[in-house]
Amino acid sequence: MTDSKKSESGLKMEGEGSREGSRRFQDAQHEFAEHGDVEGKAKEAAKALDGDEAAELEKARRAAANGEADH
Repeated sequence: MTDSKKSESGLKMEGEGSREGSRRFQDAQHEFAEHGDVEGKAKEAAKALDGDEAAELEKARRAAANGEADH
């Protein structure tokens, strides 16, 4: 596919990294921060850190900090 063709998702193929995809992600993040249930999600995350998934979450956090991808 060339840069001018669109993928099945309708996004223009831009090679490594997508400016349009990055913009959409940022827009969604700002929308959630302004209008989403941020407090509820924070409580949900805190509960997960204290619950049964704590060890798995810590393992994933350490891997991410070391630049390891979990495929």
